Amino acid sequence: MCPFSQFLVALALAVALLPVIGAAAGDRGTRYAGVFSFGDSLTDTGNSLHLAATRAGPSSRPPYGETFFRRPTGRASDGRLVVDFIAEALGVPHPTPYLAGKSAEDFRRGVNFAVGGATALGPDFFESRGLKPFVPVSFTNQATWFKNVLQLLGSVHNRTRIMATSLFIVGEIGVNDYLVAFAGNTTVEEARAFVPHIVGAVRSVVTEVIAAGARTVLVPGMIPLGCEPQLLALYQSGDHDPASGCIKPLNNLAELHNRALNGMLRELRRAHPGTAILYADLYGAVADLIVSPRKYGFRDEPLAACCGGSGVYNFNMTAFCGAAGTAACADPSEYVSWDGVHFTEAANRHTACATLKANSPALLSSWTAEARRRIGCA
Repeated sequence: MCPFSQFLVALALAVALLPVIGAAAGDRGTRYAGVFSFGDSLTDTGNSLHLAATRAGPSSRPPYGETFFRRPTGRASDGRLVVDFIAEALGVPHPTPYLAGKSAEDFRRGVNFAVGGATALGPDFFESRGLKPFVPVSFTNQATWFKNVLQLLGSVHNRTRIMATSLFIVGEIGVNDYLVAFAGNTTVEEARAFVPHIVGAVRSVVTEVIAAGARTVLVPGMIPLGCEPQLLALYQSGDHDPASGCIKPLNNLAELHNRALNGMLRELRRAHPGTAILYADLYGAVADLIVSPRKYGFRDEPLAACCGGSGVYNFNMTAFCGAAGTAACADPSEYVSWDGVHFTEAANRHTACATLKANSPALLSSWTAEARRRIGCA
């Protein structure tokens, strides 16, 4: 081949790769084709409505969805989730729940594999310890669904283009793993041994999406478990932090999880220098609301749920939000917790805004007034 012909081939290849290079190099904002997300009920936008084990769950009934969608959509909140706000900020559609889609056309602009109650670890892990997961879905199942979508998307070239120009959100995952452990009378100290296994499961999925061509991966960390109304109501005699009112050993577990997760992400960044591997600090975002609720427009009792039963935390497993005889608060935007387990749309908006700000310009080209206005960030 003559030098000029070689030049033309190189030029054509460079032009073909421009969208991919731009997406990987930080020219964000409108360059994303969509969002692919994995996780549990903090991210599930409707898959739970299509599983026999979860389709009749609380998020299938009012008052779930009342604030934004005006109807239950399978989201465990009064409105939008963090993943919804991030998609809106990036100017792409809310990702299609995997179990609600059928064809390649349903999945070209993003897919949500998250399922309420899902665990990072598979059933064998729990069964070997005499424990039983809440739902029969783990990260292994979600990774299999991802492979199914890859096959639907057609040629290797087409898949590579979609993967390279999409944002992947892997998590949050792990809350249910710890809750399964606690339900089986595992102590907090014993649950610490779960951390490397859960982080390993996250690593496996992140590695898999990178191998498929992902160039931008956002990995949310663990929430402050000790500030969850559900656990606060269950362990009222626990060791509480006098400043926040949260349970210290549970928050210590969440912090241990996040340290291990960040260590793993540092290793992956070294192994994959061409991929933007980002961290979303859910712990810090939620903790800010708990410690300084008035600063962000929330009421002075941030540990009480908006919708639920009774008591200081407005939480009772026998009168869970959506059950007969329960009711939601008058204004969910004043509350951090929606139902004692999940967050309100207002809290999810704050977390999304904090995530986008902390990861700009990796996610957005710049954290401009227009970007903030798009999803109502202060």
